[in-house]
Amino acid sequence: MNDKNLSGEVYYPGKEIIDNATINDWDALNKKANEDYLGFWEDKAKELHWFSKWEKVLDDSQKPFFKWFTGAKTNISYNCLDIHVKTYRRNKLALVWEGEKGESETMSYYRLHQETCRFANILKSMGVVKGDRVTIYMGRIPEIVIAMLACARIGAIHSVVYGGFSVESLHERIEDSQSKVLIVADGAYQRGKIVPLKDIADEALQRAGGIEHVIVVRRTGQPVNMEFGRDMWYHELKHLPIATNDCALEIMDSEDPLFILYTSGTTGKPKAILHTHGGYQVGVYTSLKYVFDIKEEDRYWCAADPGWITGHSYIVYGPLLNGATSFMYEGAPNFPYPNRYWQMIEKYGINILYTSPTAIRGLMRFGDAWVNRHNLSSLRLLGSVGEPINPEAWKWYYKTVGKEKCPIMDTWWQTETGMFMITPMPCVPLKPGSGTKPFPGLQFDILNEAGESVKSDEEGYLVIKNPWPSMIRTLWGDSEKYVQQYWSKYPGYYLTGDSARRDKDGYYWIIGRVDDVIKVSGYRLGTAEIESALVSHRSVAEAAAIGLPHEIKGNAIYCYVILKSGQTPSNELMEELRLHVGHEVGPIAKPEQIKFVDSLPKTRSGKIMRRVLKAQELGLDPGNLSTLEE
Repeated sequence: MNDKNLSGEVYYPGKEIIDNATINDWDALNKKANEDYLGFWEDKAKELHWFSKWEKVLDDSQKPFFKWFTGAKTNISYNCLDIHVKTYRRNKLALVWEGEKGESETMSYYRLHQETCRFANILKSMGVVKGDRVTIYMGRIPEIVIAMLACARIGAIHSVVYGGFSVESLHERIEDSQSKVLIVADGAYQRGKIVPLKDIADEALQRAGGIEHVIVVRRTGQPVNMEFGRDMWYHELKHLPIATNDCALEIMDSEDPLFILYTSGTTGKPKAILHTHGGYQVGVYTSLKYVFDIKEEDRYWCAADPGWITGHSYIVYGPLLNGATSFMYEGAPNFPYPNRYWQMIEKYGINILYTSPTAIRGLMRFGDAWVNRHNLSSLRLLGSVGEPINPEAWKWYYKTVGKEKCPIMDTWWQTETGMFMITPMPCVPLKPGSGTKPFPGLQFDILNEAGESVKSDEEGYLVIKNPWPSMIRTLWGDSEKYVQQYWSKYPGYYLTGDSARRDKDGYYWIIGRVDDVIKVSGYRLGTAEIESALVSHRSVAEAAAIGLPHEIKGNAIYCYVILKSGQTPSNELMEELRLHVGHEVGPIAKPEQIKFVDSLPKTRSGKIMRRVLKAQELGLDPGNLSTLEE
């Protein structure tokens, strides 16, 4: 971030935006939230439905295992669907969908409620009960939303696996969650090609036990293997007498698990983040309502994937809790042409677009002409998520896409936080590249190694000082690691794992991960996952992976490989290894480049010093090398 941007070019929202915003005085809201933090969240919780109220807003008696709205009974599916079906929103569109091939579908709240009940009844007929895990592996199609809501309705815990992940990633997640049922699409469309999801799932199931039933959703229609007694077509199941339009709701405790979602860690094995019904719904409902200022008539488009936390919180649960109309698109931003996004904004009258810096940079490459062919006057707000947005891309997004009238909600948050944490609201002055300030009531700090607050514009560890409703409750099956990972470095403070700076105006600037996680196109990939995939190849003895800056993806993966004795480096082998990583982890993890080396920089204890490799590539000082093995 250059000094000019740190000291801050400031973009002020227009009078019309401020006058029409739900929150037009951020300072007053923040003051209120800080003066009575628990009262602030309690007021927000009261806007949702509870079958019985809480005894306590926050139970912090077993820190860091915080509990919110203890004793309350609820179900997020009820607040997403049933509550609206009983009002004027019954026939309002809940979901507008367009497939990559151009086909479209709409669902009212009434119909989405019916489809969810049908799916829930199918799961119940398969013996799925409260607390069982269900793995979901699909592309961006309406059925992924229905499947998630159906699980929530009957108290099953969903584990959604991103449709771009491959065999080993799917197998690991099924195995770790001990899922009983897998819901998979036959395939997904991506850039005109079919991703063979069912074939990938079949291979993963050969490695993983425990799955009793596989529900297959027809999307592409290509022939797939159907194992007798295990695999069943969803379109056939939903016409059986069991699949009625009404399904009794499981009354859930506020702290009952809603979902687990895996996020890349530094130790190879992905971490399973656990979120609950009560606090999570309060956090995502409130944050979306305030940050994107959702209006009754809005058409809101979060262009993420439901397989990531952004999709969970702001495609599925957040919009439905707010009774909004959400748009979902199946394919890539620039397929078949670079105007696909702009075409759909014009066609559907989208008011809010929330997408990633990677998508913005990718579309910016094609210039202004593709954007200017379309009438984007329906847009009121823009958003950015997944990684820090560089100021140049921010300005292009603001000027070319938003025509200088749409404030950009640049949001920093994590799978673990569940909701926006550092974020503006439409009334807040903006600085390109900064997420602005913490959500009202949240207390952040930036610390040095010794745990002291750093001065303005100094870099340090970003920490959160107080709990929030939608926070991670634990790591599924590993509470010890939860404490160690997030709460041990600075006791009492949540360690985000990101480094950041704060300027003299109190605006936060996120720099990136301090651990060995690479963010590619906004997706977090652990270096250990990539290295493990490489080492699983018959030719590879050792491997190291780093992320280097990339104009479009934010970061690209560069790998260093030591071959086994008798193996010879070649371009053919390099390509074979790239494809092998893509097969084992997913296409997103394919290395940009692989270098064959004779040795790797390591500490005396054998830990690979990836920062040394990174410094060499970037021509920087590698820093203290005292721990480097001779």
